[in-house]
Amino acid sequence: MKKLVISESVDTVVEKLLAGIDAVNMRVVAHINGQANARKLGKEVPADQILEVFRPDFAIRVWQASKPAGIEIPLRIHVYEQAGATHVACRMPGETFAPYDSAELSGIGAELDVIFGDILRFVAPD
Repeated sequence: MKKLVISESVDTVVEKLLAGIDAVNMRVVAHINGQANARKLGKEVPADQILEVFRPDFAIRVWQASKPAGIEIPLRIHVYEQAGATHVACRMPGETFAPYDSAELSGIGAELDVIFGDILRFVAPD
């Protein structure tokens, strides 16, 4: 699991991640805004957003390598506020696909590790 602590606001971090996702030619499958959903119920909660990220060509390759691994896609990036800081958590693709014990799926995971690393560099350059 890749974990980052960023000094910028959750909204700023999410904007940068969205730009990174676009820059590496991936797709946002869903953007779940937890605090906005809580607000609809009249509740205020700390910022909490999830970006579900993938791309159809990778999905097809995952299904061909291991149909059961389809449960793992899309992959997620969790952005939340805690103790006055913005946190970003991402279970990297290689780690996500490792339990399936498939060489082909491991190769896909390695490709996606590079891509997700590039996305995360939009908020935390090396």
